Amino acid sequence: LFVCVENANRSQMAQAFAAMHGGAQVAAYRAGSRPLGIVNAKAVAAMAELGYDLRQQVAERGARPAIRLRGGHGLRRRLPVRGRRHRLDWQIPDPKNLAPDEFRQDRDLVGRQVQALLAEAGVTT
Repeated sequence: LFVCVENANRSQMAQAFAAMHGGAQVAAYRAGSRPLGIVNAKAVAAMAELGYDLRQQVAERGARPAIRLRGGHGLRRRLPVRGRRHRLDWQIPDPKNLAPDEFRQDRDLVGRQVQALLAEAGVTT
């Protein structure tokens, strides 16, 4: 379960990378503490460059562990993941207002973090 505030950028991309690199071995989900209900067009475009359509993702509840994708702005209070046995905090800036090249850098950082998590869990990509 990848959690960010708006569930419009980072958590969407993290779920996509988990699906891309984990395939059937991984059930990845995303959520937001204050979800916008839309996916940022920049996120859709950035993932489309890698061959993934963010519009195909489905939201579900009850998945564990939780990874909070935070920009380092005191979001701990706004991103509750209580009751999770395993929890990680990834310091990844919110890319929503970044230029496309900078957005891609954040996308790639999310991708590297997800790949490292999958490797640590023994998931072969």
